[in-house]
Amino acid sequence: MSLAESLSLRLLLALTTMASGLNIPLEVEQPPTIITYTSGPIIVLHFDTTITVKCKARGNPPPEYRWEKDGQAFVPPNFNRFKANHTKGLLVLQSEDMSKFQGKYRCYASNKLGTAMTNEIEIKAFSIPKFPKETLNPIVVSEGEPITLKCNPPEGVAPRLIYWMTVDLQHIEQDERVSMGTDGNLYFSNAIQNDSRQDYGCFAAFNRIRTIVQKTAMAVVVKRLRPADDSSESSHTPVAPPARIPSLLLPSGVQTEKVLLKGEDLQLECIPEGFPTPSVKWIKMGEVMSPRVKFNNYNKLLSLSAVEESDEGKYMCTAENSVGKAVHYFDVIVEEPPKWLTEPPQSQLTVIGSDVHIKCSVSGKPQPAITWRRNGVMFRDDPDNRMQVFDDTVTLLNAKAEDSGVYQCEASNRHGTILANVNIMIMNMAPLILTENNQEYAVVVGKEITMNCSVFSSPPSSISWTKDENAIEGERFLAFESGQSLRIINAEKGDSGKYTCVASNMEGSSTVTAVLDVKDATKIVSPPQNTQVDSGKLAKLMCETEYDASLQDTFELVWRKDNKEIPLSSDKHSRYSVKGAMLEIMNVNLSDQGRYTCTARTSLDEDSATAVLTVRDVPDAPIKLELSELDSPRNVVLSWIPGSDHNSTVTEFVVEYEENRWEPGRWKELQRVTGNQATAELKLYGNLNYQFRVYAVNAIGPGPPSEPTERHKTPPAAPDRNPENIKIQGHHPHQMEISWEPLSPLERNGPGFEYKVKYRQLGVEDNFTEHMVNRSVFLVNNTPTFVPYEIKILSRNSYGWGPEPKPVTGYSGEDVPTAAPRDIAVEVINTTVLRVSWTPVPPATVRGRLGGYNVHWVRRRSLLNPDKILDLSHSMSFSGNRSHVIVPGLEPFSEYKLTVYVFNKKGNGPKSDPVTFNTPEGVPEQVTVLTSSIIQKDSVRLEWAQPSKSNGILSGYLLQYHLINETALEVIDSKEINITGADTNHWTLQGLNGDSLYRFDLRACTRAGCGPPKAEESRTDFPELDLSQTPAVAPAQSSDGNWRISEAVNASQSFHIIDGLEPKTVYTVRLMAKRLLDNASIFEDVIETRTKDPESLKGSFSTHGWMIGTMCAVALLTLVVVIACFLRKNKGGKYAGTPSPQRQEKLAMEKVKEKEDPHSDTASQKMNDDTFCDYSDSDEKPLKSGSLCSLKGDDAAGDSVSRYTLGDYADGGREFNEDGSFIGEYSGHRHRGSVSEPNGPSLVNV
Repeated sequence: MSLAESLSLRLLLALTTMASGLNIPLEVEQPPTIITYTSGPIIVLHFDTTITVKCKARGNPPPEYRWEKDGQAFVPPNFNRFKANHTKGLLVLQSEDMSKFQGKYRCYASNKLGTAMTNEIEIKAFSIPKFPKETLNPIVVSEGEPITLKCNPPEGVAPRLIYWMTVDLQHIEQDERVSMGTDGNLYFSNAIQNDSRQDYGCFAAFNRIRTIVQKTAMAVVVKRLRPADDSSESSHTPVAPPARIPSLLLPSGVQTEKVLLKGEDLQLECIPEGFPTPSVKWIKMGEVMSPRVKFNNYNKLLSLSAVEESDEGKYMCTAENSVGKAVHYFDVIVEEPPKWLTEPPQSQLTVIGSDVHIKCSVSGKPQPAITWRRNGVMFRDDPDNRMQVFDDTVTLLNAKAEDSGVYQCEASNRHGTILANVNIMIMNMAPLILTENNQEYAVVVGKEITMNCSVFSSPPSSISWTKDENAIEGERFLAFESGQSLRIINAEKGDSGKYTCVASNMEGSSTVTAVLDVKDATKIVSPPQNTQVDSGKLAKLMCETEYDASLQDTFELVWRKDNKEIPLSSDKHSRYSVKGAMLEIMNVNLSDQGRYTCTARTSLDEDSATAVLTVRDVPDAPIKLELSELDSPRNVVLSWIPGSDHNSTVTEFVVEYEENRWEPGRWKELQRVTGNQATAELKLYGNLNYQFRVYAVNAIGPGPPSEPTERHKTPPAAPDRNPENIKIQGHHPHQMEISWEPLSPLERNGPGFEYKVKYRQLGVEDNFTEHMVNRSVFLVNNTPTFVPYEIKILSRNSYGWGPEPKPVTGYSGEDVPTAAPRDIAVEVINTTVLRVSWTPVPPATVRGRLGGYNVHWVRRRSLLNPDKILDLSHSMSFSGNRSHVIVPGLEPFSEYKLTVYVFNKKGNGPKSDPVTFNTPEGVPEQVTVLTSSIIQKDSVRLEWAQPSKSNGILSGYLLQYHLINETALEVIDSKEINITGADTNHWTLQGLNGDSLYRFDLRACTRAGCGPPKAEESRTDFPELDLSQTPAVAPAQSSDGNWRISEAVNASQSFHIIDGLEPKTVYTVRLMAKRLLDNASIFEDVIETRTKDPESLKGSFSTHGWMIGTMCAVALLTLVVVIACFLRKNKGGKYAGTPSPQRQEKLAMEKVKEKEDPHSDTASQKMNDDTFCDYSDSDEKPLKSGSLCSLKGDDAAGDSVSRYTLGDYADGGREFNEDGSFIGEYSGHRHRGSVSEPNGPSLVNV
C-alpha cells in the first residue's frame, strides 16, 4: 500500500468507542467530569477555625455544585459565614467550634446532561486532649503480686506517644519485669518493695499539636511479706514471695483474632505475670516465622511491617518460669479494601442504536458489594427500559441519546469504598475540526515537526492529508492518532508549503489547512576553544553563531558553567560580561575553572558547544613538613608533600627559616630546590632556635607558605668562615684603613665573638702584626706612602677559631704626584682639532694609582680682534697612562696657551711648561639674513647680513642663482658671481627672465674657503596693489636685546596683534618695511607690559585700541602710496622725473615718521615663541620711548609666502635645506613676492 493510501485513513471502527480517558473537547456539549477534589480524611485541629474543601469538574454547559453530609443535603447553618460556591465547587466552613462539621461529605457536579459525584470526604475534628480530673486511691499489693497501672490516654491527633515518669520527670525504669503495653498501661509481672512510690505519672504527647498532658499521679504500696509465725524477732527477716505459675496480664483469654489490612503493620503482644518473672517466646504454628519479624519490649512484642497474605496464620506466645507456663493464640487475618482489578471503567462515546456495556471489575477481602447510580441516583435491573444489571456489568440495549449521562459504580466492603464516574455519550455528529485553520508551523532543517488536525465526530472520522493539493509521499511522513497528527521527520526546505487535512464520516466532512515554514538551523560556526588563563587575568571565550534571520527576535546566546547558567548582570561589580559572541570573565580565579557551554537558542532549536577553561594559579602551600637530622643537629633534611600546582608546573620550592634569638618573627630565605624535589638538605648555624616553612613557585608566581615546623635548636660551635670583601684604603698619605664585611650575628655560631687583624709590609717584613678587634674596621698609622701590605682577618668565638684565611694584598695611603709631564708638543690637525703629546711622568712620582692626564688650554685672543684679551679656559681629562691625545672643540683663527698635568685619587700634580700656538682660519658660518626685493621686471635686489662667525678674515661672497622650471621642478640654468669686499651687503641682479622663479644661494668666504649657503627664492614680477597681499612685519625687541619678528601684517586691517609677550617687561616695537638693514622703520615706540590683570587688560583695550589702530592704518596707507608711485615711475608714467628708488623710499619713510603718534598703551599679551624669531640688533639707533598696545583682531597673515629649496627640483620630495628652513612643494598658484623663513637674524622685504 502506498504512503498516500496509508495517510488517507479509512478507519472502520466499531460503532462504540471505548475511549481510554475519553477527552471530549469542551466545544462539544458533555456531562460533568470530576477533575480534582479534596480527598479525606481532613483532620481539623482544635485551633483551626476554617476548612476549605475543593471540588472541581469540567463540562459543557459548565456544571453547578451541591454537597451532601452523611447522606443528607448539606446547607451550612449560616450561609453568610459558611458558603458553598455553586459555580466553582469550593466549600468553605468557618467556626470557632469545628467539631459540628465532623462527618462524611460528598460533592455533586451537575449540568443538563448529567451529574458526577466524588467519593466520601470525611472530616474529623479533634478537641484539646486532656485526662479527666479524678481522685485515685493507692494501689496496695503484696510482694510478688502483679500490678497494672492503667493510663487510659485521651484520643487526639496521631501520632500519640505514651511515657511513664515521676513528678520530677524521671523515666520509670522498665525491664523484663516492668514494661508498658501498646495500650499505654504499665504492667508489673511481680511487685517488689522498691516499687512503692507515690508519683507514678502517665504522660501523653501529641507532637503534631505540640501538646503533652499528664494523668493524676498514682500511688503504689507494696506490703512486705511476713513469716508464718509472725514473731517480733523474725519481723525483720526478709521473706521471699511464693512461686507462682505464669498467666497473661495482656491479652486476656486464650485466643485473639487479629484482622489487618494488607500493608499495615502487625503487632502481637503478650505481657505475663508470675514469680519468678516469666520469659516470653513466639512461634508461628505449622510454619516458619517470617525473617521480617522483629521482637521488642524484652520479647513481649512481635512486630511485622507491611503484612502480606503470606503472613496470615496462627501465632502462639508462651510465658514460662520455673513453676509453669501460659500460652495465648493469635489468629492473624489479612484483608484488603476494594480496588480495581485493572483500571476503573472508562467513559464511552457511541452512536445511537448501539449496545453499551459498562463493566466494573473490582477485588477485595471480603468481596466488595457493587452499587450502581445514574447521575447520582441509584438504579437496579430494568429489562423493560433496556437497562440490564449483571452484578458488576450494566448493559444498555439499543441505546438512545437520552441514555447519555454519568453512571457511577461504587464498590464497598468494611475496609473502604471506591467510586468511578463513567460518562456515557450516545450521539451522531459530523466531524468537528478543533484545530485552528491556517495555523502556522515552523521547523528548522533536519528536525521533525508534528502538525495537528484534532477532530471530534461520532462515529469516528477517516482522515487524509495532502500538500499543495498533491498526495504526500515518502518515508519521512508519518500519521499518528488515527490521522489527527502528521509528523515530518528530518525536515527539508522543500517541505515548506500548505497542508490540508480532510476528516469525514457518515454525517459529513470538514477540512483544515496548515502552513509549514522550514527555516535554517541554528549553528555554532566558531565554538569556544579550550583555554588556559592565569589567575587575576581576563578570560575570553568566543562563540560565533548562525541562525535564520526571521528568528532574530527569539535568538539568545546562553552561557553555562558546569551545567549551571551564568548570571549576567549590568552591575559594574559583576565579573561576567557578554560582548556580542564573546564571554569575558574578569579577574579570573580558581572557582572559574570548569566546563563552559554556550547555547545558541531560538524558539525552534538550539545548538551547543563546550570548552574547558583551565585557570592557572599560584601553587597551594606544601603540607606535612618533617624535619630529620643527618650527621649532626646542624645538618638536617626537611621534607614535605607538595600542594596542588593549579595547572602550572612547580618550578622550585623555597625554604624559609625564622629564629627567635636575633630577629624573632622575621622569615628569611634559606634554600631553593627544583620543583621535582620534595626534600632539602639544610646547613644550619649554631646556637640558634630555628623553625622552617616552605612555599612553591610556578610560572604564575609564589604560592602561600606552609605551616611552620616545630622549633629545632642547634648547639654552639666555632665560626664556619672568616670575613670577606676585605678593603684596604688610604685616606691620608701615612695611614691604611682595613675594613671588611662583618659576619652576621647568625654566622657567629656562639658567644664571645671577635676578629683578629694580621698585617705585614709585603716583601719587607717577615712577621705579622696582630690585633684583636670587635669592629669591622681597623686603622694602621705611620705607614709609608703607597706601599703594598699582606693582610689576614680571622674570626673566633668562645668555641674556637674559624678556618685559616687566604692573605689579601693592599696599599697604604696615596699622596699627590710630584712631577709634571715633559716635552709637550702640539700638532694642529685643522681649525678646531689638536694632537697633544708629552713624555709621561716616572711611576714613582705618581705616589698612588695613576688616574690619567689632564690637558688644559686657554683661548687668549681672536686674531680678528687681537687687542681684546679673552682668556677663556677649557680642559679635558684622559684616563690611564698615555703619551698623546686628540683635543677637539677649538675656535678657528685664535691664539691659545696649553699645559698638561698628571693626577691620581689624591689630586693633581704640577702643570707642565705652557705651549703657545695659533689655530688657522676657517670657512665662515652661514650668512644670518638673505632677502630679495623686485626692482624691475627683470631685476632683483638681494640684501644680506654678515655671518655671526666669520672664522677668519672675510674676503667676499659667492652668489649662485638658478632659474627654476616650476612644472618639471628642475633647474633650467645656473650662474654664479664672486662678490669681493667684506663690507658688501647687497647686490642687484639684472637681465633676469620676467615672470620667472629664481633660487639664490649666497656663501660668505675667507681665504680658507666659502661657508654653507643661505637660500632665498623670488619671482621676477610686479606686485599688485592689493592691500591683502602687501607684506609688512612688526618686530619687537625685548629688554635682553634680542629681536623677535612677527608674521606678516595683514594690510587690509587697521591693527595687528602681537601676543606672547612677558608681563612686566620693556619692549621696543617697530613697524617697518622689508628692508630691515636700511632701518626703514615706519613706526617705532617703547612699551612696558603690565601684570596679568584681566580688568586692566579690558580697560587698556577700550581706552587705547582706537589710537593704535589709527596709527597702523596711517602707516600702511602711506606705504601703499609710496609703492604705487614707485611702480608708475618705472612704467614711464607722468612721474618719470621723480627721484631714484632709493631716494624715493627714504623720503617716504621720513614722511611716515613725521606722522607717528606718541600716545602709548601699557597692555600687552605674552609673546608666542612659535611666531617670533630671535635676532641681534646691537647697531640700531635709539628709539623714542613709549608703548604700543596689542589689539584683538584677525591674526591670519594677509600675504602669501613660498619657501622653496633646490632639493624640490631634484626629486620632488619634502626636506629641509641647508639653513634649516622647510622645503615646500611647488604649486600652480602665482606668487607676487617671496619671503624667506627667518632663522637667527632675519630680514623680511616688503
